[in-house]
Amino acid sequence: MKLLLVNPNTTASMTERLGASARAVAAPGTEIVAVNPAMGPVSIEGYYDEAFSVPGLLEEIGRGERNGCAGSIVACFDDTGLDAARTIANGPVIGICEAAMHAASLISTGFSVVTTLPRSVRIIEDLALRYGMERRCLRVRAANVAVLDLEHGGPEPREKLLREVERARDEDGAEVVVLGCAGMTDLVNWVAEQAGIQVIDGVTAAVKLLEGLVGLGFRTSKLGAYASPLAKPYTGDFARFAPGDPAGG
Repeated sequence: MKLLLVNPNTTASMTERLGASARAVAAPGTEIVAVNPAMGPVSIEGYYDEAFSVPGLLEEIGRGERNGCAGSIVACFDDTGLDAARTIANGPVIGICEAAMHAASLISTGFSVVTTLPRSVRIIEDLALRYGMERRCLRVRAANVAVLDLEHGGPEPREKLLREVERARDEDGAEVVVLGCAGMTDLVNWVAEQAGIQVIDGVTAAVKLLEGLVGLGFRTSKLGAYASPLAKPYTGDFARFAPGDPAGG
């Protein structure tokens, strides 16, 4: 099967890292196509960035389906544009926050999320409520690290992340820790080893969940809210996004 992974920001080097993590856990015979939009923010840190990343994300989802991808992953922990993506997709679309929280709930009675900046805490808390995880998600913590600081590497960002994971373990009583940023994907094994706790990365969790859904033949339901967008004109700069082709947006 061919699966699409979309990094909704425009930082290509991050897309390459996400693709590498996804391919490392993919089953034999699964092809991972990792892409990012050509337009939008270089990182997604809050509601404003989210809003401007969605049009490019939707373009990539539509293009991926037309090129034979059987399912898609939205590789931003805010699950940016997830509902809109599902309306234009026929195959299943999974957000990495949703995937990680479900995975954590299956192997623990309580987990904490460690994300990047404080502004992301409430966003993730709201997602936990939406996904029915408010009792399982003990706390959402911020390591106070910008997304692109993780991208550039160096010891300080990852040490900040590690300290917050250890606090989640010791202060929250977390049995599992979820990393709340796609850009943390290549740190999961190091953090788990250093902190002595199971650590879940949403990118890899989403790959395995998506493989299962596609393998079972499941598709996104079009009977209600995820029905294809109604064809209508869009004006101005958004004219090219006007709905018409159900798989293309």
